[in-house]
Amino acid sequence: MKSLSDTFGIKKVLEELGIKDINEGTSTGKSQFSSSAAFIKSFSPVDGELIGSVKISTQEDYEKVVESAQVAFKTWRNTPAPLRGEIVRQFGDKLRQKKEALGLLVSYEMGKSYQEGLGEVQEMIDICDFAVGLSRQLYGLTMHSERPGHRMYEQYHPLGIVGIISAFNFPVAVWAWNATLAWVCGDVCIWKPSEKTPLTGIACQNIAAEVFEANNLPEGISNLINGDQHVGSLLTKDTRVPLISATGSTRMGKIVAQDVAARLGKSLLELGGNNAIIVTPDADIKMTIIGAVFGAVGTCGQRCTSTRRLIIHDSMYDKVKDALVKAYSQLKIGNPLDETNHVGPLIDQDAVKMYQNALVEVENQGGKILIEGGVLVGENYKSGCYVKPAIAEVKPEYSIVQHETFAPILYLLKYSGDVENALHIQNNVAQGLSSAIMTNNLREAEQFLSVNGSDCGIANVNIGTSGAEIGGAFGGEKETGGGRESGSDAWKVYMRRQTNTINYTTNLPLAQGIKFEL
Repeated sequence: MKSLSDTFGIKKVLEELGIKDINEGTSTGKSQFSSSAAFIKSFSPVDGELIGSVKISTQEDYEKVVESAQVAFKTWRNTPAPLRGEIVRQFGDKLRQKKEALGLLVSYEMGKSYQEGLGEVQEMIDICDFAVGLSRQLYGLTMHSERPGHRMYEQYHPLGIVGIISAFNFPVAVWAWNATLAWVCGDVCIWKPSEKTPLTGIACQNIAAEVFEANNLPEGISNLINGDQHVGSLLTKDTRVPLISATGSTRMGKIVAQDVAARLGKSLLELGGNNAIIVTPDADIKMTIIGAVFGAVGTCGQRCTSTRRLIIHDSMYDKVKDALVKAYSQLKIGNPLDETNHVGPLIDQDAVKMYQNALVEVENQGGKILIEGGVLVGENYKSGCYVKPAIAEVKPEYSIVQHETFAPILYLLKYSGDVENALHIQNNVAQGLSSAIMTNNLREAEQFLSVNGSDCGIANVNIGTSGAEIGGAFGGEKETGGGRESGSDAWKVYMRRQTNTINYTTNLPLAQGIKFEL
């Protein structure tokens, strides 16, 4: 029987993405190198096969990368912003050419469906388009001075080196969110992708390097290092890296925040979510089920915006529950490269164990399993990473509900009375990323969006919690980290703000009316 890697031509895909000999793990552009004897092995959760091995970056490798980045920054920051935008435009065009290959690699290495893999590459293309327009809109402000004959304004300058630490669940899009904006702002980047998806990182670096080289730009504008948290700590503790953008768990984010704060650096943190949909008596049931099911099982529950909790009014509870049970019975689990399947695998065996432990805890704490989970076995599930999406009936005070389990487990909670009671349940968790309300009642919708409503960074009406458009700023509050990426004015975090005052008179008035005469 042919393996999936043979069936879908993974080796050919790797070659198309410039990965012919997987021996490297560090890159400053076209130069790939590593002094390490240690490797990361990348196994596909789709079929359990080894895709390839990537060398772990050493301290010596890291120093070469930083030196290259520092040299490149001197050239890149003096390149006019619209010309930097032109480079990003070319990068977006390269992504269009390689969309199918990169999307397939994302799907095979991470385990999300091929359509989601293509969608993630499309997000990269979209943020390139956004960044190109932004390159002509890095606006400052002018202010009226209180002193006669003076002019005041604000302007933004590049920060320098931006360190990017990304997670396995969106192995390419989140890097692009950061890198493309940083590039048009005049920064250079050092990227440490997840050790669970290193090959997609190498592929993206190869594409970027091709563009920078074709434009005779110096190496070091886009850089790659590979490894675990020890390699990441080289970035977080380095005073030469003024900004660290980190995406991952809250536990990881707290470590990063402490390291960066200890040196008074800047952090952009995108961390855990414990996202809820409130279902009111005025909800459209069909829309609710579509939003809840996709939000809960899409990417096998491994999105930071995945729907974890469904907070349902008691008058609607049985109707919603029955509709969910019917919908879950129609889910197809299997190879994510097969478009007829709805749910692919979890990323690895550690994720499977967390999923199993969470279901045990639900019952230990008094919850009821409505749709049983479990690990699937057999020839089609030989990686051991395929699990059944589960639904559990719980109460808000259960500790398991307070935590994010990165797996397809949906918790059903009941509320009575008005929407304020549902909001109390929704907001009474440590995380604050995404939220949604299903209602056709205008007052409920406006209350949900008001200052007394959802405390999350994302609040949706009549759509689910999962997914986001690149035009809006993406991020959340509380233990989600407070960072904002992607659209709106998120670009400002990649720059340093400077206030300027110009005196065009022959006098020098002092502040607070102080007199000082010579």
